[in-house]
Amino acid sequence: MKKCSHSVHHSVTELNITPLLDLAFVLLVIFIITTIPPVKDLDLKLPKAYKQLKDPPRKANYISVQSDGSLYLNKKQVADANEMLQTLISLRTDDPDLAVIIRGDSHTKYKQIRAVLDVCQQANVPKVDLATEPLK
Repeated sequence: MKKCSHSVHHSVTELNITPLLDLAFVLLVIFIITTIPPVKDLDLKLPKAYKQLKDPPRKANYISVQSDGSLYLNKKQVADANEMLQTLISLRTDDPDLAVIIRGDSHTKYKQIRAVLDVCQQANVPKVDLATEPLK
């Protein structure tokens, strides 16, 4: 006994590709319209320009704060915040776009880091970042 006729079963398994072809043609037309052909209708002699080299990236200055509170500016120990302020002011006059990265030991108290941030703000350092280690 057959539960369904051959013609019904045959029509269910066929895939109607007409909508797929319509979609393909629409996408093809869209790609053709949106692709801009190169403009070569006039023969022009364009002016020459020299290749300008980029400026080398600026060197970042590192302020390291040890857990005992000792301060280092570019691996050179600084006696106190006032000396660091004067050094940062002189560095900023040489380089108005001065960048400073503050590196603090994980056991350093926050008030020591805050004091360094205050010194950077007093010296009008435009770029100050805090260095961290990525989590593993």
